Amino acid sequence: MTAALQLPSPLDEKRDWTVDDLASLPKDLRYELIDGRLVVSPSPTPLHQDLGVRLLLALEAVCPPDLMVVTDLSLRIDARSEPRPDVVVIDRKLVSVSPVPVEAAVLAVEVISPDSTIRDLHSKPRMLAKAGLPNYWVVDPFHAEGIVLAVFRLGSDGQYALVTETHRVFETDVPFPVTVDLPALEVRRRMLLGGSLPEV
Repeated sequence: MTAALQLPSPLDEKRDWTVDDLASLPKDLRYELIDGRLVVSPSPTPLHQDLGVRLLLALEAVCPPDLMVVTDLSLRIDARSEPRPDVVVIDRKLVSVSPVPVEAAVLAVEVISPDSTIRDLHSKPRMLAKAGLPNYWVVDPFHAEGIVLAVFRLGSDGQYALVTETHRVFETDVPFPVTVDLPALEVRRRMLLGGSLPEV
């Protein structure tokens, strides 16, 4: 048996990317830039997208008029970092801007995929905390207890502190009063999966 021929890719040759480099890449893929490292993500599953939309709807229903909730929006941090959270709450004045400066965001939400766990729980929060994003949520749809939400808030030390981690109904006043019914999302997830849990 012979190994498949692999041609070199321009994505493999470059090690230190900047936001200027992103303009030269094909537009039909999902890119993020994490501390100079290019991350090319596969298209999310419909289940992942459905969960992101449910979170967007929960936030949008109570979002103050000066803010707006959007999905899949790039946040400009610096020349080497441009993450793309699944859901983000930004200043409404920037409705026509992309990428949005991170200073205009008040919350970023990531829904974990099997290939994004380390990135969503370590690389991104470290980068976003350093950039001053006040609130960061991570949703784990693969947890044994059901869909789990981890809520992080920026502390005076410039690091994220874990405020809560729950699979129950979550209520908060930060960044504005909102309720996220995680058990209802879990019921929907199980229904969409036909009663079975996804393979990781």
